[in-house]
Amino acid sequence: MDNAMWAFGRASGFVSLALFTLTVLLGIVTRSGRPLPGIPRFSLTLLHRNLSLLATVFLALHVGSLMLDSFAKLTVTDVVVPFLGAFKPFWQGLGTVAFDLVLALVATGLLRHRIGQRSFRAVHWFSYLMWPIALAHAVGNGTDGTSKWFLLFAATSVVVVVGAVAWRLSVNFLETAKARQGGLS
Repeated sequence: MDNAMWAFGRASGFVSLALFTLTVLLGIVTRSGRPLPGIPRFSLTLLHRNLSLLATVFLALHVGSLMLDSFAKLTVTDVVVPFLGAFKPFWQGLGTVAFDLVLALVATGLLRHRIGQRSFRAVHWFSYLMWPIALAHAVGNGTDGTSKWFLLFAATSVVVVVGAVAWRLSVNFLETAKARQGGLS
């Protein structure tokens, strides 16, 4: 049973990271107001939200399975308070920080209409911090973190996300409001 729990923890962590990578990319595209080929803008928003929720579910499965695994021996404190873990405390702590940031993102997403758009956006900027921290956690703490296939996945993800973020920060990035007013070129 322990081997199955350990394998499930590894797989769910990888799937969660891959889904969060897609979520970051879709969030940038959604904010731009540009549709992807064959997908209307409103569908992009729904896809972004649903993928982020699915990524969060896989993150919960990752953390939960490792809490039940006798090898990982994660405690509630390890999951909530960074850098106190017994095994590779720095790398595990990065995972905890990323997890805490995801909790903040989910909470503000659920409370978006109560806390207002400005507060939601302010907290949502933490997704740009959460993603590289989660990736560093996976490389430093993951069983497969230094394997060739995972490093190729990580490098590809970094190139794609950094490219999207550079586009997001460039002067060519067109915000949603401008796109709706016909500012697309």
